[in-house]
Amino acid sequence: VQLQASGGGLVQAGDSLRLSCAASDGTLGAFAGGWFRQAPGKMREFVAAISWNGKRTEYHDSVKGRFTISRDNARNTVYLEMNSLKPEDTGVYFCAAEKTVVSVHTPRSAGQYDYWGQGTQVTVSS
Repeated sequence: VQLQASGGGLVQAGDSLRLSCAASDGTLGAFAGGWFRQAPGKMREFVAAISWNGKRTEYHDSVKGRFTISRDNARNTVYLEMNSLKPEDTGVYFCAAEKTVVSVHTPRSAGQYDYWGQGTQVTVSS
C-alpha cells in the first residue's frame, strides 16, 4: 500500500485546512488510519487515529474539539479536517496505515503503523 498525503498549505491562525491521505496499490478497508505531525526540532507526535470501520477515533489532547479524522473506504482515503488552526499546529503532517483485524483499533504509537505517506507541510502564521 502506498499512501499519498495532500492538502497542506500556509494559512493564518483561525483558518481551516483539510488533509487527505489516499491509498494506491491496495485498499485501506482493513487498515486503521492515523495522522502524525513533526515540527522543526521536535519528535514526531500523534495527532489522530481512526479505526478501519470508522466507528472509533482518538485524538491528541491539543487537537480535541478542533480536528476531526474521518475516512471513506470506498475512495481509499482518510481525511483530517483541521479547524481553528494555531501557530503551534505548524509542522509536516504524515498519514499512516496499520493493517489490523481489529475493527475498532486506533493505534496512537508510530511504531504500530505499517505504511507511511510522504508528509504534507502545514504552516500556520499568527
